[in-house]
Amino acid sequence: MVGRTAELAALFDVVTCPPAVAFVEGEAGAGKTTLIAALAAAVRGRNLWLAAGTCQPLDEPFPYGPLLDCLGRAGDRVGHPDPVTGALRGHLPELADLLPPAPPPLDRPEAERHRMFRAVCALVRALGPAVLVVEDVHWADDDTRQVLRFLLADPPSGLSLVMTYRRDELPGDAPLGPVVHPPPEVVTHHLGLRPFEEPEVQALIEAVTGGVVSESFATAVLHETGGIPFVVAETVRALRDRLVDTRIEGVVAGRVLATVDVPVLVKESVLERLHRLIEPERAVAEAAAVLGDAAPAEILAAVAGSPGLHPVVNLVRSGMLTESPPNRYGLRHDMARRAVYAALPGPRRRELHGAAARVLADVAGWPVARLARHCAEAGMPQEWLRYSESAADAAAEAKDMSLAVDLLSRVVSDRDVPAEDLNRLATKLCGYALAGLPDADVLMRIEALQSDPRLAAGVRGEVRLCFGTLLVRESLLDRGCAEIAHAIELLGDQPERIASGMALLSVPYLDIATVADHRAWLLRVEDLLAHLPRRPVRTAVLATVLGGQLIVGDPVIWDRITLLPAPEDIDDPAEIRHLARAYANLADACSWTGRDRQGRTFLHTGLAMASRAGADYVVATTEATAARLDWLAGEWSGLAERVQALSHTYAHLPHIANELNLVIGWLAAARGDWLTAEHGFRAALDTHPTAVIPVAVAAAGGMAAMLLSRDDTAARGHAERGLALLRGKGSWAWTAEIVPQAVACHLADDEIGAARQLVAEAEEELDGIDAPSARIALKVCRAQVAAAAGDHDDAEQYYRDAQLRYQELGQRYRAAQCADRAARITGADPAIFRELAITFDALGATVDAARCRHHIRSTGTVIPSVRGRRSYGTELSPREHDVARLLANGHTNREIAQALFISRRTVEDHVANVLRKLDAPSRRDVRL
Repeated sequence: MVGRTAELAALFDVVTCPPAVAFVEGEAGAGKTTLIAALAAAVRGRNLWLAAGTCQPLDEPFPYGPLLDCLGRAGDRVGHPDPVTGALRGHLPELADLLPPAPPPLDRPEAERHRMFRAVCALVRALGPAVLVVEDVHWADDDTRQVLRFLLADPPSGLSLVMTYRRDELPGDAPLGPVVHPPPEVVTHHLGLRPFEEPEVQALIEAVTGGVVSESFATAVLHETGGIPFVVAETVRALRDRLVDTRIEGVVAGRVLATVDVPVLVKESVLERLHRLIEPERAVAEAAAVLGDAAPAEILAAVAGSPGLHPVVNLVRSGMLTESPPNRYGLRHDMARRAVYAALPGPRRRELHGAAARVLADVAGWPVARLARHCAEAGMPQEWLRYSESAADAAAEAKDMSLAVDLLSRVVSDRDVPAEDLNRLATKLCGYALAGLPDADVLMRIEALQSDPRLAAGVRGEVRLCFGTLLVRESLLDRGCAEIAHAIELLGDQPERIASGMALLSVPYLDIATVADHRAWLLRVEDLLAHLPRRPVRTAVLATVLGGQLIVGDPVIWDRITLLPAPEDIDDPAEIRHLARAYANLADACSWTGRDRQGRTFLHTGLAMASRAGADYVVATTEATAARLDWLAGEWSGLAERVQALSHTYAHLPHIANELNLVIGWLAAARGDWLTAEHGFRAALDTHPTAVIPVAVAAAGGMAAMLLSRDDTAARGHAERGLALLRGKGSWAWTAEIVPQAVACHLADDEIGAARQLVAEAEEELDGIDAPSARIALKVCRAQVAAAAGDHDDAEQYYRDAQLRYQELGQRYRAAQCADRAARITGADPAIFRELAITFDALGATVDAARCRHHIRSTGTVIPSVRGRRSYGTELSPREHDVARLLANGHTNREIAQALFISRRTVEDHVANVLRKLDAPSRRDVRL
């Protein structure tokens, strides 16, 4: 039983204290039948006989039908029945041998009917302790209702009667007609089955799929189904891939559900109710389906053509419509709306959309986007175009770029839109698309738009420039750069647009072109920049080129940043978005070159401005940069969960997703979760590896470092791959993420000469480059080489210098790693390693902390217990939590022992404790 445990317990308590009667109320699909089935299982073996009969929605119901269905199953429970029960012989042939002879017929029908009532009650009394269930009493015939009332007037002492019903389909106000008042000794209980809330919906989905369900998906299902259990279950069964779809996070969950066809059983249930409605009420229900969202009663009636509100009132009473404040009414749930809408014949659907457009045009404050939709469906092209443009502008002003893009992309795809309107709207669409997060469908529409003969040459070039930029964001670099280059040729005498295209081609961290190639484009941009007449355009170009110069360590960039306007001097939304992009790009560049504090400042400014202007893509880039800065700073609390959520949200943007996967890899490697780390690094490295070169370089370095810590010879291959990317691009400002690992690989293979040569190459390439993190990394490399050569004093000094510099940058984890290596070289006191272990534990660096504790044990030093240390009882200790996390991610005992520097036997003890404390049947069932 999902979500009905309390109701089942209450019903069980009632029926096990006869005489009793329970009325179970719930709308269609609320789970009444499921509850009765659970009750039958609960009373089994308690000397209680339970039988259930169901009333049917027949035009002429069979008299006494559900009661005879119950009694026909009595069998050997019929002992010595009263002679009056013989009246049932003809109705219950399966019990004919157990019943007395049939009495002679009576002259009057009412007397015959009374004897029939007495016979049913007498037979029930002969059954002993029993539970009779009559389902769907709202469809019961009059005879059945009267017998039930007759039975409740003087029920047998061992009888419990349960009746289920839908209130909205009762012929009167009570299940059995006039209100029933059983004798005082009869336990009476009324039970209402409410729709599920989100936790219950989530639990039901998990029961149906057998998998884990995200909160976002459960929320979306609740909205789609109204929380009605039957509709929830059928909707989940209709998913294309239940185990994948149910894990989806964010707004994507709602989009997935919108593509699911209304389940057949749900559709039939809804349409069956619709067809039973009289014409005025059916028209209102159809109008509600066309309007989509809940609407005031007056609007529903006007769209339906109803002369008054009586049909609306009747539908609310019947439960077909539900009320949502203030004074708004709509169909019970979205699946019901979709079922009714799909059943509308085309002419009727068009007629209702036209009525909705005319009625809503005079309603102040009604969303313009919905007016546009009604006009489109009603075949009103001029009104559709006007409302769509107005709605798109309103959406952009409200920072909802996705809606703005969706509205305009539909209009520009229409072949009947006049050329003048098309050129204006295409230009708007490009601006909104670059500010937002368009999906693949919008990208296809913009691509198709390029070949539209109605476009003017300049607008065609602008559309191609937009398309190329979006391709670059999708990591389709070769094609994107080619489109941008072609657009530059088409733009002719539009220096502002040309400069924007050239600026993008000058970005040095995209694709496999060298920094020198990008610099050639940058010089062409510089020639144009000084002649651009408008400041917003100059801001747009600077937003692209400044971050590109900073990320390769161009030392003159800091003076050029002053060319950007002050945020307080801008009120144009488009320029605000460009300035937000400038600060976001500068923050990203700072994070790669070791200007972390300046990066934080740029990040906060850029994020504030992007949120203010509705620049969704810029917000996405700042969130990825913030995650990486937090990792560098050692701010790891909650970071893994945050990054996982962001990676789901931005899965369709490879640039962003790769950067987030890099952080996932870094975090998991520091915690010994090598499976997750490898997945993160490979995703960042192998998915469009030339999209953002520093991310790919860092992923290769992260993979090499993780494998080195495990003495895995595959580390060298990854280090060489990262070095090849670095050398191919020609930007040694990103040295910190790969050269120390490559040096370590050389030293692991006793190639000290090659290590020295690599350090010398990096030092030469970094001449004149402003990249503090790269220079600190060179100190680490020198320390590694000195240690390998036996120059321990020099090695310690280099590590200490690097530690100090990392502390100045605010990179606590790397500073602690340098302190650890310096202490190992000098053979420091175990107390030093104890402090380092505490530091690593505070960061969440499980592997480093475990390594420190292992080193202490290897010296023969006993790690003292803390006096009065708490007892964790049924909670996991910190070490058990580390083990549980690795178990949950699929690691073996051997891998856990290696990650935590403990023995296999100790791991086995921890695993046993984890399983016991988490009540997990096996290691595969461990969840955190």
